[in-house]
Amino acid sequence: MMPSNKQKFSQRSSNGKVCVEEILTARRTHSQERLKEFVSKLNRAEEIAAGKACVYATGSFGRSEASRHSDLDLFIVGRGTEEQRELKNLDEICLKAELINATRQLGIPEFSGDGEYLVHYTIDEVVKTTGKPEDDLNNTFTARLLLLLESRALIGQNVYTDAINEVISKYWGDYDDHKNEFVPGFLANDILRLWRTFCVNYEARTAREPEEKRNKRRLKNYKLKYSRLLTCYSALLYLLGIFHGNGTVSPADAGAMVKLSPTERLEWILQQRHLSQGHNKTNELLKQYGEFLKGTDESEGELLQRFKDRATRRARFAAANAFGDTMFELVELLGQKSRLHRLLVV
Repeated sequence: MMPSNKQKFSQRSSNGKVCVEEILTARRTHSQERLKEFVSKLNRAEEIAAGKACVYATGSFGRSEASRHSDLDLFIVGRGTEEQRELKNLDEICLKAELINATRQLGIPEFSGDGEYLVHYTIDEVVKTTGKPEDDLNNTFTARLLLLLESRALIGQNVYTDAINEVISKYWGDYDDHKNEFVPGFLANDILRLWRTFCVNYEARTAREPEEKRNKRRLKNYKLKYSRLLTCYSALLYLLGIFHGNGTVSPADAGAMVKLSPTERLEWILQQRHLSQGHNKTNELLKQYGEFLKGTDESEGELLQRFKDRATRRARFAAANAFGDTMFELVELLGQKSRLHRLLVV
């Protein structure tokens, strides 16, 4: 069901010149077209991974908000176990080579960290490490959470779907005993942990970096306060909205959430009459996020140059903090002091 005219999100940015809906539509279209181009170069990769593994995009492409300056953040998840992977080591190397070649052919920026984060996990690893100490150490925590919160399959759709279903089953492990009042506390806690991990990682790295590198970190922190915040909290808002309406959250509800991008989850709120108390704040969030997308539609070099100016930084961070304030207010409005809301706070 599409939102009515009254429910539709705000059309104008704060300067009255840019339509938020147009910004989001343009970014979604660009993301879709660019990924379609990328996938067209992956015929050999599809053959290598067939039935054994999937490749999914996260980051700005996973959120369907990529600009012409965006790079690709990819994960490889396959069948089998850590000891016996169906996608063998040499095939994994060939698959990664195909992904690298495709980015170079299309002029997409190189993978961050010189490919350090282009890692192959098995579904078994991603699921079984849930809640264990090695989850953070092996980075399966990030791979699993981003799979649910901001991912788009590029190849291996069946494996991708199986991975999502198995992860949801893990988080909803005791659902059958509480079908009418299930609180998705396990997942909600992990989403909060992901957000706090992003924040802690930034603070820890910045504290020990020389001044000349801090400007790049400041820019990353600024983006984190919008995109990563929205990735995590749009999911929490969605879960709060479902729980508010049904008094429970089912695995099917989680599956529906995964199919929506972070901004689409906000639009979903606007379609729910029982969440009308949050519509104004949701509109405000979309407007603020549209301004962020508009203001970061430059190369990293151009943005870094802007961030050298202290007044610019202060203004940008003030706006980012205002975005966080709006998010907090919306969580309060949709939470309605429910059991799930209480779990998020205490």
